[in-house]
Amino acid sequence: MVQSLSSTSDSGREPCFGIAGLQTDYSSGDNIGQLASEVATIAKRFPWVRMVVAGELCGFGGNPEFAQCLPGDAEAQLCEVARAHGLWLIPGSLYEKVDGAVYNTTPVINPEGQVVGRYRKIFPFRPYERDITPGNEFLVFDVPRAGRFGLSICYDMWFPETTRSLISLGAEVILHPTMTNTIDRDVEHCIVRASAATNQCYIVDINVAGGMGVGRSVICGPGGEVIYQAGSVREVIPFEVDFGYLRRCRERGWQGLGQPLKSFRDNPVVYPAYAAARAPSEALTRLGQLELPQRD
Repeated sequence: MVQSLSSTSDSGREPCFGIAGLQTDYSSGDNIGQLASEVATIAKRFPWVRMVVAGELCGFGGNPEFAQCLPGDAEAQLCEVARAHGLWLIPGSLYEKVDGAVYNTTPVINPEGQVVGRYRKIFPFRPYERDITPGNEFLVFDVPRAGRFGLSICYDMWFPETTRSLISLGAEVILHPTMTNTIDRDVEHCIVRASAATNQCYIVDINVAGGMGVGRSVICGPGGEVIYQAGSVREVIPFEVDFGYLRRCRERGWQGLGQPLKSFRDNPVVYPAYAAARAPSEALTRLGQLELPQRD
C-alpha cells in the first residue's frame, strides 16, 4: 500500500531547498520540550532553512513503554513547533500504540502545523526490535515549488526495495531518521552512498548521538557524493538540496555518465526474487529517453 500526498507542478519551482539535520544528544524520557527549543534556535539562526529532520525515536528514546497515541499530546506539541516557526518538521519517530500494537512511526508536519502523513517503519530491527509491528505503506509527499520527498526509517535502508519503491513513486529526496548505536555504522555509510548513487537521489540520514546513538549522520547527493558527515556528538547540519542539479543528474547522468533509473525502467527482465518485472512508474516514465548527453 502507498500513501502519496498531493502533487507538484513543474511550474514555479524553486531550485534549492534548505534542510537542517538535527543530530540530538538526549537520554530516554520526554525530550519534546528540548527538541522544540532546538528547532526554535535553528529557525532563528538559519532563516533560509525550511525543514528540520531529527533522528529516530529522539523524542522519547527506544523504550516502547513511552509509546504514544497518534494523534496525541506529544504530536500536538510538535505541530505547534512547526506552526510557530513556519517549518516542515520531521521529528525523528515515535513509538505509536494502536489497538495493542506498537509501531515505529514518523509524522510529517507541514509549516501550518498539520500532520500530512505518518510513516510506519516497514522493517523493524529484528530480532532486537521484536515487539514492534511492521508498517505496510510507503509514504511520499510534495513540498510546493520544491520537489517530492520520501520517508524511511533506519533498518529500512538495508532493504534496497524500500528505497527503490520510494524512487518509483517519484521521491527525489529520502529523509531517513536513524538510531544506530552499534558497530555497523560504517556499513550504513556505504549503504547510504550506494543507495543515493543507484537511485540518483539525495539521502538525508540523521542519526542520534550521546547515550542513544553513535551519531555520524551523513548527507549524500545523487552521485553518491558525501555532502557532509557528522561527528559523534550533537550537531546541527544545515544544507541545501539543489533540485536543478538532481534533475540534471537524472536527465544526463552524474557527470554525464550512467543513467541508472532509465536503464532500470527500460529493462523488461523478470526478477527471480519477485517472479515479476518492474511495475509501471509514472515518475520514471517522465525521465525521458535514455540517450547520450549532448552539448548544452
